[in-house]
Amino acid sequence: MVLCIEGFFPDGHENQLLHFELDIAPEFHKKVLKLVGWKSLQDGVNYGVLELTAKQAREIEDILGKSMPSELDLCISVFA
Repeated sequence: MVLCIEGFFPDGHENQLLHFELDIAPEFHKKVLKLVGWKSLQDGVNYGVLELTAKQAREIEDILGKSMPSELDLCISVFA
C-alpha cells in the first residue's frame, strides 16, 4: 500500500489536473496516519480521500522535512 499526498488547484480553477504528488516513505507512515486520525493504512483505504487542512499540511511538512505547495488543495489517500 502507498500513502500519497496529491495537490490540485482550488475549485473553480480551469485546470483540474493533478499538479503535485508525493508518496510518503514508510518510515513516516505512523506519524502521518496519527496526524490525520487513521490507525492504519487500511483505515485510509476504507476512508478514501481526505482533504488536508492547512495546519495538517504544515505538520506533515515538518514530519517529512519537505515543503508542499500552499497554493494547491492537498489531499491524502492510500492506494492498495
